[in-house]
Amino acid sequence: MRIVIFEAGTRAGKAFDVGLIVVILASVVLVMLDSVPQIHARYGDWLYIAEWSFTLLFAVEYGLRLWSIQNRWSYAKSFYGLVDLMGVLPMLLSLWIDGSQYFLVIRVVRVLRVFRVLRMVRYVGEAELITQALAASRRKITVFICSVMALMVVFGSLMYLVEGGDNPEFASIPHSIYWAVTTMTTVGYGDIAPITPLGQAIAALIMIMGYGIIAVPTGIVTLELNEANRRQANTRTCPECAAEGHSREASFCWRCGEALYRRDAAQSRSEA
Repeated sequence: MRIVIFEAGTRAGKAFDVGLIVVILASVVLVMLDSVPQIHARYGDWLYIAEWSFTLLFAVEYGLRLWSIQNRWSYAKSFYGLVDLMGVLPMLLSLWIDGSQYFLVIRVVRVLRVFRVLRMVRYVGEAELITQALAASRRKITVFICSVMALMVVFGSLMYLVEGGDNPEFASIPHSIYWAVTTMTTVGYGDIAPITPLGQAIAALIMIMGYGIIAVPTGIVTLELNEANRRQANTRTCPECAAEGHSREASFCWRCGEALYRRDAAQSRSEA
């Protein structure tokens, strides 16, 4: 049961995930249709019955997940465990709080399981890879952001000195810093613009710098992602905590340390 529900390496597991994704999408579509006044007025009763049917189905599926995994509490407080629970709770809360059933659209988050079904190795455990990459690059990104903020203050103050006397839009240093932020990030609302030749030259310099500034954090995170992605992952999950993202050669879970292959299973295979 655990292999069928949590893994997509078998035909039954793949069929289960594909069927689950279809049901999730159908339930989300019904919730969105129910929010349309004309459709709700005409088919409200049928949609209500369908939403309760989906809720009961997801409740059974959530119960099977808790039953088949060994460390139930670890799965219950994990990301997918909380999302699975939130796919059931809103409809129950609607019995006491009117309108809370529309939070059922959170079920669409569970479509992320499609990456396991499609055997797209580089996307399996991507949440863990992104978390590891962000954690590893947090100091570099922090230094980069502080440097960019310092540059924005400097350029904003400089533009106030250049444009402040002739351009009423640069009325203060905070206004000038706001212009520097929108210009350096290449957003460019256009509500504040320099009019002096020197101000326009500085603005052109800041615009060119903006392209390079945008690329820096992308490069930092990409480098860390490549480092984290060296570990080739597959759809195998830990029987204890349901963690994903294990390398093909791994024998133990990277999160809880539990053996990925049970000794009794190995003994039964050797005896066979």
